[in-house]
Amino acid sequence: MEVFYFVVFGGLAAVVAALELSKSSKDRINTSTAFTSFKNNYLLVYSLMMAGDWLQGPYVYYLYSQYGFGKGDIGQLFIAGFGSSMLFGTIVGSLADKQGRKRACVTYCITYILSCITKHSPQYKILMLGRILGGIATSLLFSAFESWLVAEHNKRGFDQQWLSLTFSKAIFLGNGLIAILSGLFGNVLVDTLGLGPVAPFDAAACFLAIGMAIILSSWTENYGDPSESKDLLTQFKGAAVAIASDEKIALLGAIQSLFEGSMYTFVFLWTPALSPNEEEIPHGFIFATFMLASMLGSSIASRLMARSSTRVESYMQIVFTISSASLLLPIVTNFLVAPSDVKGGSISFKGCIQLLGFCTFEACVGIFWPSIMKMRSQYIPEEARSTIMNFFRIPLNIFVCIVLYNVNAFPITVMFGMCSIFLFVATLLQRRLMVISESQRSRPQDWKERDPEAESLNI
Repeated sequence: MEVFYFVVFGGLAAVVAALELSKSSKDRINTSTAFTSFKNNYLLVYSLMMAGDWLQGPYVYYLYSQYGFGKGDIGQLFIAGFGSSMLFGTIVGSLADKQGRKRACVTYCITYILSCITKHSPQYKILMLGRILGGIATSLLFSAFESWLVAEHNKRGFDQQWLSLTFSKAIFLGNGLIAILSGLFGNVLVDTLGLGPVAPFDAAACFLAIGMAIILSSWTENYGDPSESKDLLTQFKGAAVAIASDEKIALLGAIQSLFEGSMYTFVFLWTPALSPNEEEIPHGFIFATFMLASMLGSSIASRLMARSSTRVESYMQIVFTISSASLLLPIVTNFLVAPSDVKGGSISFKGCIQLLGFCTFEACVGIFWPSIMKMRSQYIPEEARSTIMNFFRIPLNIFVCIVLYNVNAFPITVMFGMCSIFLFVATLLQRRLMVISESQRSRPQDWKERDPEAESLNI
């Protein structure tokens, strides 16, 4: 393996370690013992849930190909997963507000375990059922757990700022460290021990079962709006009205869809971008490097959110601008660096530059997750939190299905250009969100200045 990969990985590891070890009192939030216990319990469960998800990711395509399916059939299976997340996942995820978030988290575990079990069958219809179950589980993973956390945090009376600490640690562990360890563990199961491509799915099911046991034994139930008079259609209407009537929620949903759509598209594009002439690249090691860059981003986010003077709405504009620029690199290098016609070999100079840009984008992803969670906790109403969060995923899933269906129809530079434009639009929308939130924050103060009597009464 080339020295370049080790230099990038080692450099990122050193920066992450330095950031974590050099935190001062300004970068840390003083909390209570009760909160620390609550936070650690959630982080343990969330890490187990993410381990169950990350273990499967690198081997889904490989398993399907081992069963003898071609690119077209595999593409349909992936589209079915995202389509299921958009349709059935929205319905099941929305039920969390009415039926209970803890129950929804348990449903996630059961659904994903069943999805893992289907991987033992080479029959296409069984595998399709597994993708549908996996799509439902994905919607629950990205809505039910966060909804439970926010509601439980507020129910226990913890300081609102402490929530950002849980968010940043969850991303640092679940989307960073656990992803790296899961990749290494999956490699040991498949390659070192020779247990075959189904082994990671069996291991994932075990982690999910352990997490479900912890949820059942230590979590309490909480709800959004448990009103018996509200059916699912009424919930959907209420969520739609909330989005349409509050520009902040609508902007947040658009920003999330634009960024996540670009992020999922990047997942499909980075391999052909780094090896356009079938260069030999260490996919697993590069994936681990990306996850380390994501850990760097979440570490930066934890520092930013620990300071009350720093607003999420403000610094996210910079993050979206940097992420937009980083995905322009494949286009820029295509014009500035002469392409090579030599097949195979090691990564090219152009690939090295792009890899550094992709690591920058992954660092932005690490900042994005805890920051968007923080903004969702501020702007989305509690009674419809899971429903609205699943509504946000509808345009995302439509976008990803379209990209998957047409991934070979456009040059890779066009796809990266589209993602860069989306991220630039997200920057503009983030600017609008900051302006609105700033104006609403200043209104009560302005009113008090105009009415001294109200000020004296502490209204």
